[in-house]
Amino acid sequence: MAMSMTDKQAASSETAEWSPALRQEFEREAQNHNGCVGSELVSESDRVRVWTIRLKPGQRFGFHRHVLDYFWTSVSGGRGRQHLMDGSTVEYAYQPGETRHETYGPGEYKVHDLENIGDKELVFMTVEFLASANKPLDIPQTVRDAAAA
Repeated sequence: MAMSMTDKQAASSETAEWSPALRQEFEREAQNHNGCVGSELVSESDRVRVWTIRLKPGQRFGFHRHVLDYFWTSVSGGRGRQHLMDGSTVEYAYQPGETRHETYGPGEYKVHDLENIGDKELVFMTVEFLASANKPLDIPQTVRDAAAA
């Protein structure tokens, strides 16, 4: 679902069904370009970044931007809800081991969040490939430091 659009287009009126707080968070991401595509950076080399996301039932991982080719794997399986940059909201049932690869051309990206709507912990591993069509987004040094510890 890679898309190429301006941030102004991405913040379309289709988000009108979202809560005001969700719309506001989305608009902040459109300006800040959050490159933390996981809640924890597990490892980083000159070729890849490896992330995890762990969400207890009811927890949500906020809006973030994918610009690099990557794949994710659902470690635990479970149910999730995503709010996407086109204004849509989708729900998925993930199977343990389910994996999806995504590729982005120059200027393409995807912005979304993830909420655990199931009754057990939702765990994902994400691997980003730094040699992609787009330059990697900056991530805070504190995130790198935590991964190195």
